[in-house]
Amino acid sequence: MMPRVWDVPVRDSTRVRDARVAAEGAAALAGLDERRTAAAALVATELATNLLKHAEGGQVLIDVVTPPVLREGRADSRVVQIAAIDHGPGIPDVPAALRDGFSSTRSLGAGLGTCLRLADDFGLHSMPGRGTVAVARVGATPRGDGTPAEPAVRVWADGVSGSWSGMPGPDTPGGAVPGWSGGGGPRGGLWPSGVPGGASEDGRPPVGAMACGGLTGHAAVAGGGPGGGGVLKNELANGLRNEPWSEPVSGVPGREGRPGPSDDSPSPFPAVRAGGVNIPYAGAECSGDAWAWVRAGERVTLMLADGLGHGPEAARASSAAVAALHRWAHLSPAEALRQLHDALKGTRGAAVALAQLDLRAGRLRFAGIGNVGARLRTDGTWRHLLSRPGIVGVHRPGTLREEEADWADDRLLILHTDGLPSRWTPPSDAGLPTADPAVTAGVTIRDASSPARPVRDDTAVAVLTPTPPERP
Repeated sequence: MMPRVWDVPVRDSTRVRDARVAAEGAAALAGLDERRTAAAALVATELATNLLKHAEGGQVLIDVVTPPVLREGRADSRVVQIAAIDHGPGIPDVPAALRDGFSSTRSLGAGLGTCLRLADDFGLHSMPGRGTVAVARVGATPRGDGTPAEPAVRVWADGVSGSWSGMPGPDTPGGAVPGWSGGGGPRGGLWPSGVPGGASEDGRPPVGAMACGGLTGHAAVAGGGPGGGGVLKNELANGLRNEPWSEPVSGVPGREGRPGPSDDSPSPFPAVRAGGVNIPYAGAECSGDAWAWVRAGERVTLMLADGLGHGPEAARASSAAVAALHRWAHLSPAEALRQLHDALKGTRGAAVALAQLDLRAGRLRFAGIGNVGARLRTDGTWRHLLSRPGIVGVHRPGTLREEEADWADDRLLILHTDGLPSRWTPPSDAGLPTADPAVTAGVTIRDASSPARPVRDDTAVAVLTPTPPERP
């Protein structure tokens, strides 16, 4: 299946409907039921409306992707990803913007709060003067006992990823609650009590303030800690019934009074997440770029493929690479590229980069053929990982060299196709390793382009990040 991407430029109110229709089309492709389709459509509508109200327009990208956390014991279903990117003024007060009823334009103020409730996970980056990137994912009805999971939320504002600290509280000197920080200080992205995902009265981290994609299933309103009066479950799934969750969940900090997965539910694969953003050239239906990630035992492999040229034939080549990757996920990057070369014969060919992480050894191995770029962030600096010249499926180099590097909690890998400018600068925000990987991909594209300088080819960015540790 060729990578279908809906690229909706939102410049006037007529395009809000186009975003909703695109989300419904993506939901059908992902096999979502009627209620989850309605959730995806509403999220797309709200994000598109926000672009008009607050940024004088922007871009909504809708895709069907693999969830950002691979789960052990089964193949993950596909989810609808809705990304909104703008070059507007940014959001000066992110927590307020996430609170239902807040509005800077005298509207109902239900936009971001609605997205937060309905999406399975939600990530946001906003920087004054540079714009905003929001990413929401909506998947199928969760398996297991049918209990909705809390949304996984990652807010990243002013370079801070989902941090809150120094907020007023009852048990600390000066009324400050000891807070966790996901990579930044007390500026931006704070989670005060009373907003979705707000801190509980006893100073625990906000429910849902974790790596985006850490949970899948129906979203619930985050917040409502112990003594908070319960939580409103997903409106679409529960018929607008306000039902408190009261049964304790032992052993999970900050989850008392909330349901958890059943004992036999598959657990997320630890330590790493992946995500990406894909933009087809000139609004085409199919992108010639494709990203995918797979797991084989202790190895996870992230691939980015750029079919030669653009259009349907380029998409056919990159799709063939994705299909082949699932067959050869157990091989090293160099060995997998040799197999991919045979699989892509008869297509235009593609530039392909493979990054494989051995979670047990904590080692990253990389190999690439063609013009797909790779940057690895280690100890606060960026390192280029080099690909060999050639075209997979057409011309394979005689030897393939793999680069290796240690993997740690502060590492970050960005793969990108040549749709980005050749001298693009990676984002420098300190919260990068803990941000949603698709948000990081969107920020990379946003900061490398502008309304006057749009992407010049099919453009895809895929990101590999560590999973933030459990908060105390």
